[in-house]
Amino acid sequence: MPEYVAPRGTNDVLPSESPKWEYVEDKFRKTCRLFGYKELRTPTFEYTDLFTRNLGETTDVVSKEMYTFQDRGGRSITLRPEGTAPAVRAYVQHNLGASLPVNKIYYVGRIFRYERPQAGRYREHTQLGIEALGSIDPAIDAEVISLAVCFYRNIGLKEFELKINSIGCPECRPKYRQALVDFAKDRLERLCPSCVRRYEQNPMRMLDCKEQNCQSALVDAPKLIDYLGPECREHFEKVQSYLRDLDISFVIDPKLVRGFDYYTKTAFEFVSGKLGAQNALGGGGRYDNLVEEIGGSPTPAVGFGLGLERLMLTIESLGIELPVEIGITAFIASMGEKAHMAAVKLAYELRNKGVSVDMDYTGRSLKAQMKIADKLGAKYAIILGEDELARQAATVRNMASSEQITVSLSELADTLA
Repeated sequence: MPEYVAPRGTNDVLPSESPKWEYVEDKFRKTCRLFGYKELRTPTFEYTDLFTRNLGETTDVVSKEMYTFQDRGGRSITLRPEGTAPAVRAYVQHNLGASLPVNKIYYVGRIFRYERPQAGRYREHTQLGIEALGSIDPAIDAEVISLAVCFYRNIGLKEFELKINSIGCPECRPKYRQALVDFAKDRLERLCPSCVRRYEQNPMRMLDCKEQNCQSALVDAPKLIDYLGPECREHFEKVQSYLRDLDISFVIDPKLVRGFDYYTKTAFEFVSGKLGAQNALGGGGRYDNLVEEIGGSPTPAVGFGLGLERLMLTIESLGIELPVEIGITAFIASMGEKAHMAAVKLAYELRNKGVSVDMDYTGRSLKAQMKIADKLGAKYAIILGEDELARQAATVRNMASSEQITVSLSELADTLA
C-alpha cells in the first residue's frame, strides 16, 4: 500500500475519467447561458458567521459538518459548506441588485462537509448551482426547475423524478410546527437519536430522515401544505401550473423539506432510483428572506444545486455513454537525434495551428512508440526519420486502417485537419 493516500471522504478524478467530468461541466455552463445565467466565482472559505447565522445553528451542517478553523489573525474561517450563502454575500457586497432588477447567476465550486462518506457523497465535492435573485414571480421558480430538467436531458439523463412541496413562510410555519410537535410527542421512543434532537430544535427536519423507523413513525404526520396561508398557497399552485404548461412531470411530496433554515415556499428535489437510500440528484427552493438577513435590501430569490460526484455516479449506473473524445489527433514518432529535434519543433507548430499532438520523450524504439500512440488514442502517427527529413516530409499512418501516405511538412497541419 502506498505511504500516502487521499484522505477519507475524498476522491481523485484520474486523467482517463476527467474528459467526462469536463463534458458535464461544459454542458452545465452552456445550459445556464441559454437561460441567461452568468458565472459567479466566490472564495473557497468565508467568515464562519456567514453560515452559522444564516443556515441555522441547529442544522446538521452547522452543528456537525463544517470545516472551521482560526486563521493567524484569530478570525474564525469556514471552508464553504454550500453555495447559496456565499453567492448571496457577493450579491449584497457588490450591490448587484442596483444594475439589474433580476440577477441570474451560476457557479461551479468546491464544497466541504465533514459527514459520513456514502455513495456519491464526499467530504469534498463539486457543486453546480444557480441562483435567481430579485423576483417573487412563481414563473422564475419554474424556470429554475426547468433549467435543471434541461441540463439533465442534455447529458442523456432521463430516469429521474421531480418532487415538489411548499414549506410556507414564517407566518405559516409556527402553527404547523406546533401541530407536528404535538403529533410526534407520543412517538419519540420510535425515533432515532438525531430525530429526537430535531424534535426539540428543528421539528420539520424529522420529516427528512431516511431511517425506516422514523419514516414509519411519522407516516401520518400533519402536512405542511394544509397549513399554508393564502399567499403561499397561491404561489405553490401557480408553480404547479407553470410546470404543467412546460410539460414537466412532478409529484407533490408533503414531507419534502430543505436542510437549511433560510428556505421559504417552493422546495423541490430530483431523485434517481439508481442510488439506493441516498437517491437525491439535486434540489433547491425559494429563500425570500436570506438577502435581507445577510444585510441587503429585501430581495426574493430562488435557486438550485447538485453534486457533480453523485451525478457522475448516476450516469455510470445508468450506462449513459457521454460523447467525449479522449484521444489526440496525432503522435509524432521520431527516429534519431535530428528527427527528435525536428519533432519538438513540429509538435509546437501543429499545436499552434489547433492540432492536438504528443510525442516520445523517452528514446523508445519505433515499435514501442507506436504502442504508446495507440494507448493515447491517436488517430494518426507521424513518423519522422532521416529519410523524411531529407525530403522535408513525414510519413502519416492512419492508426485505424494502417494506411500510410507521405505529406510535406508544410502541408501537414492542413492534411491532419
